Formats: sequence, structure tokens, C-alpha cells
Amino acid sequence: MIVKTLALAAGLGGAASLSQFPEFSQQYVQRLGGAVDELTRIAEDFDASARAEGLDRAAALAQMQGTDFVTRRRADMERSFARLERLEADLAALRGHGPFMRAYRSASLSDRDIAARTWGDFAPAVPLNMAGAIFAALGFVAGWGGLRALAGLLRRVLPRRNPRSGPAGA
Repeated sequence: MIVKTLALAAGLGGAASLSQFPEFSQQYVQRLGGAVDELTRIAEDFDASARAEGLDRAAALAQMQGTDFVTRRRADMERSFARLERLEADLAALRGHGPFMRAYRSASLSDRDIAARTWGDFAPAVPLNMAGAIFAALGFVAGWGGLRALAGLLRRVLPRRNPRSGPAGA
């Protein structure tokens, strides 16, 4: 009876948790788009400065040397350009898709900074749409089934006590 009650609680917990994915992923994509927009603006400013000096991006980066500050700034810009490329690829994989395709492409929800900021502002809510209901059902099955499978495994691995037998030697 305890296992059934715990499995039900795990199922409800899974349902409540997974039902939040559609909205969380939507907010993540919005923040991702904002990050791409801002990094694009920074890259365009850098490229415009380079062009004004008759340089392309690689040549301008190569010239950024001589002092510790300029070398450090070059490394900062290289990281920003690399992050922009990574985030643009993630955004291309996620933008315009609904929650099921975002779940399928969940590897593109990979930027820890954006995920942390999204989670920091995220307020769970009761999803009153079909996608939320389906994710809730999947979460229920995952939570309920996962706990039932774990309990079954533990029953096989752990020795069972016979509650009817008294103390040893009685």
C-alpha cells in the first residue's frame, strides 16, 4: 500500500513538473532570441570598426595584442563570437516550433546562463492547454512508472522479512 501511495505521489509530482516544460521552453526561447540579438549587435559593432580600418574580423582580432588588457579583450571577443554562433544554432533549432519539437530538440536548451535566468524568473502555473495536459500525463507516467520500477527492483534485490515470524530463537 505504501508503494502505491508513493507511486501516486511520484506520478503527481512528475505531472506537475513536466507540465511546466511548454511554458519554460517558450520563455527560454524568448531569452535566447534576446541574447542572440544583443550578441549580434556587439559583433556588428566590432565588424564595423574593423571595416573602418580595412580589416575583416579575423585580422582585427589578430591585431589585438601588445598589452594584457588588449589581449584579454581579444579573448573576450572571441568567446562572444563563439557564443553567438552556438546560440544562433540553438535558436534556429528551436524558433517557430511548438513544445513537442522543443522537447525533441531539448539539447538546444543548453545555455546554462539563459536557463538559470529563465528559471530565476519562471513562475509555475497550471497549464490549461492540450500541450500542458499531454506533458502532465507524460510526467505522471514517468514519475509513477519510475517509482514503481524502482520499488520492484528493490524488492528483488533486498531480502524480504517475514513479519509473521517472531524473533530469532523464539
